[in-house]
Amino acid sequence: MDFTLTEEQRDFQALLRTFVDKEIVPVAREWEHSGRYPTEIVDGMKEMGLFGITVPEEYGGLDLDPVSFALVFEELSRGWMGIAGILGSHSLACRIIALHGTTEQQQRYLPALATGERRTGIGLTEPDAGTDLQGIRTTARLDGDHYVVNGTKMWITNARYADPLPVLVKTDPQASPAHAGMSLLLVDADLPGFEVLRDIDKLGYKGTESCEVLLDGVRVPADRLVGGVEGKGMQQALSGLEWGRVNIAARSVGIAQRAYEEALAYAQQRKAFGQPIADFQAIQLKLGDLATEVQAARLMAYWAADAVRRGRADGATGMAKIFCSEVALASAIDAMKVHGGYGYSTEYEVERLYRDAMLMNIGEGTNDILRTVVARAVVTGKTVIG
Repeated sequence: MDFTLTEEQRDFQALLRTFVDKEIVPVAREWEHSGRYPTEIVDGMKEMGLFGITVPEEYGGLDLDPVSFALVFEELSRGWMGIAGILGSHSLACRIIALHGTTEQQQRYLPALATGERRTGIGLTEPDAGTDLQGIRTTARLDGDHYVVNGTKMWITNARYADPLPVLVKTDPQASPAHAGMSLLLVDADLPGFEVLRDIDKLGYKGTESCEVLLDGVRVPADRLVGGVEGKGMQQALSGLEWGRVNIAARSVGIAQRAYEEALAYAQQRKAFGQPIADFQAIQLKLGDLATEVQAARLMAYWAADAVRRGRADGATGMAKIFCSEVALASAIDAMKVHGGYGYSTEYEVERLYRDAMLMNIGEGTNDILRTVVARAVVTGKTVIG
């Protein structure tokens, strides 16, 4: 049993870490607080080919294995979790198109998505439908050779840059069960009736926008139906969300790692009673717990990523997302405690890490919902423990 990265993965990790330390870490706090969009960082990710991490090589992508995929989000989130968000939904949408799109759809979109010339996201969540995707109200009615789409989507990452935006719709609102009447449509941004209404203010997760999107009588060509067959949208979306949980688990590890690094550095340089606070047992206990939990979360994330490589892994990815996200939040809180009053100041990194960590517990399925997913996997024998 080998718990180490391959030489190729270690080289890739080192390349990512250099990019993050040079291009992201020095500007993250200032840009996050000012609300500045990280255009230069996005350009750097384009140059590295990171927009193609889930695009097949035949279309110009890197087509990374799931563990290498996790490394990307761990390292980016160590610098600034919002940057990982720019790449996250884009990568999931690319994977959905690569897995389920028609040959014509793949040829039309994937080459430009791989280079970052085009970017994308995924339009699932609605004002009254988050975890319960079967409760969406956006409809698509076939009218000749076009679908007429009406509805509203919420919390859409990359909405102002997504072209196309895969949108989950009900092509048969009367279907039972509801998911049998759901489909994914690739909606081009320049279609009349497609409008990004507003950016939603957030506690954290800055750098990338989260928007409300209106689809008012948008006429989408019928050949933009993902896979060309109605009623497959839920399965198509869920196939992407499995990788999405690896994405969130890895982002959580990145946040936790940075929290540990900040706590360790502060404890070594901050003095009290004439000595570094790292010499006090109370601080040492926190640092010991931090180091242990971060490493446990990292191994859990890589294990889940490898489970995805080996086949469907709802249980493993659910476990990893739950555990890693809770470690991220606990690590951010403990790092704030090590910093004392300064941890509450916007002049230090840890307050941003705390704000970003909270989203990891909520995004890509709340942890309480995912506990039921894990339980089903265990009860049905799809995931075996021990």
